[in-house]
Amino acid sequence: MNSSTGSADNLAALQRSIGYQFSDLALLQQALTHKSHSKTNNERLEFVGDAVLGYLVGSMLFRNYPHVQEDALSLMRAQLVRGKTLAQVAIRIDLPEYLQLGSGELRSGGRQRASILADALEAVIGAVHEDGGIEQAQRLVQKLFADLTEGLDAESLKDPKTRLQELLQGNGLDLPTYTVEQVSGADHQRQYTVKCEVPSLALQAVAADSSRRAAEKAAAHEVLILALAQQHAFHSQKEKKSKKKTKSHTKKHASNDDKATLNNSTAVQHQAPIQTEADPVLADDSDDSDAGR
Repeated sequence: MNSSTGSADNLAALQRSIGYQFSDLALLQQALTHKSHSKTNNERLEFVGDAVLGYLVGSMLFRNYPHVQEDALSLMRAQLVRGKTLAQVAIRIDLPEYLQLGSGELRSGGRQRASILADALEAVIGAVHEDGGIEQAQRLVQKLFADLTEGLDAESLKDPKTRLQELLQGNGLDLPTYTVEQVSGADHQRQYTVKCEVPSLALQAVAADSSRRAAEKAAAHEVLILALAQQHAFHSQKEKKSKKKTKSHTKKHASNDDKATLNNSTAVQHQAPIQTEADPVLADDSDDSDAGR
């Protein structure tokens, strides 16, 4: 990016994009400056923006999800303020086009690096806060993140390792084990192959990825699918057995009721008839008797 990137004319488009006009344009210029470009860079503004963003996103989630508990809200917030999400938001407002990077970062693809984009977005939020206060920062965060806060499901946001662990603990089973089966590839293209195993359920899966953590998650995801399928099959079988038992029990009771009805019918044959209003003959006799008096 050339030096004109930080000019007032060039930054006008970015200000229109974020919906905020800076009083002190130097704050925005600093927010867009990476440490590889200058000693006066965006790290301090990123520090402010990180805190402001966490607070404002947390407040949005608190209002939008009144019945969700604290632990689930924390998961939702973590999803929204993680580096990957911030980088995506930065791209949506064309932030990469305005970054001031050193020549080394430019050559190595720094303009597309998620960590640089995420830090720059936080710095811009911090700059808006320092220039216009918390209300202006809130408007910006609302504008950038409102659509991302809709339809969040805390359960689905948990990583597979956490979900698998909770499933096993909830059923009183031992936790899964993770074993690195193989590490291959050059230093910059490492490939980790990991096995996730749950001996108590006789389940296991193997997955590979560019990091050990990612490979563990992938393997846990496969085992989680198998475990949930096994759980579903168990409950379905249990439900069928329960219905069959209930049906058999009902049939037995019906048979006993039939016998009881038959016995009662036999006993009734030896009793005197019971007069009821539904018996028209008895009702007429009663009326005639009264009329004769």
